[in-house]
Amino acid sequence: MVLKTKSVLISDKQKKILTLLADREFHSGTELAGALGVSRSAICKQLKGLSELGLHHAAVSGKGYRLDRPLELLAHDKISASLSGQNNALISTLEIHDTLDSTNSYLMEHSRTNAPSGFVCFAEHQTAGKGRRGRQWVSPYGSNIYLSILWRFQQGGIASTAGLSLAIGLAVIRALKQHNINDVGLKWPNDIYSQGKKLGGILIEVSGEADGPCAAVIGLGLNLFLPETHAQSITQAWTDLTKISGENPFFRNQLAGTLLDHILSIANGFEAAGIKAYLDEWRRYDCLKGKLATLFIGQQEIEGIVEGIDDNGLLLIKKLDGAIHAFASGEVSFNASIV
Repeated sequence: MVLKTKSVLISDKQKKILTLLADREFHSGTELAGALGVSRSAICKQLKGLSELGLHHAAVSGKGYRLDRPLELLAHDKISASLSGQNNALISTLEIHDTLDSTNSYLMEHSRTNAPSGFVCFAEHQTAGKGRRGRQWVSPYGSNIYLSILWRFQQGGIASTAGLSLAIGLAVIRALKQHNINDVGLKWPNDIYSQGKKLGGILIEVSGEADGPCAAVIGLGLNLFLPETHAQSITQAWTDLTKISGENPFFRNQLAGTLLDHILSIANGFEAAGIKAYLDEWRRYDCLKGKLATLFIGQQEIEGIVEGIDDNGLLLIKKLDGAIHAFASGEVSFNASIV
């Protein structure tokens, strides 16, 4: 497995400051300046740059500086420690970037240049994170999980990936429950929900042949801590693990590794098992069943009661005339307050 860490957004000096301040204890300007070999005024300048990224700090006379919240930057060894030996062997490359436009876009580019299956990419920050229907995924630095995996399927073509987003959703639920985060569910076809609000999203982009080999880039964005200042542009109800647990989750690497472990397990077995192996488990976490909802397909709007999913993972909606119809794609809007 190839391990790479790439830095673009944050300077080496700022990274060193973050490492020192990550414990959220006070550190004097003199201490920071000495550790970096720069002046105290240079420290102030570097801290200002971090604040512009949403990494805010407090400055107290006689005590020094500290971050407003604990920070755990991603690290290869800590992520790998949460992987089983079998799944660790599935990884061809594991990269951690300070910043990317989008982890999915990055791996789509690598997919086109024949990068091998098992290419894993994390980012601390995304400048153009991708959601469904062209939405931007809000991606503040060092706060959440931004993960993409390139996985190649050898048989069955693009059709063999049908329902993959539902199965990956289950991988996320399994990982969260492993960390005693139980108040979570799934919204068809690719959202993670808690308490009626969006906690995370899955975006799968597939390319390849209709009947031959194809490649899927499996993307996950999961909110651990989403500052209110960054969330102002979000147009739907959202939540994060800090709100769910009532405290700032200080296990980011461990959770990143657990998520990766469960996603790799499902990706590795999906070609043989297909969606049918996961339907019963998925139905246990269905947030939409029994809800009045509107399905948007392009300019078309279909309103009705959600009746769950069929044996192919398609969404079932009972229209106002009583007829039940199955849908393979679309965006669902529903009253989250009654979830």
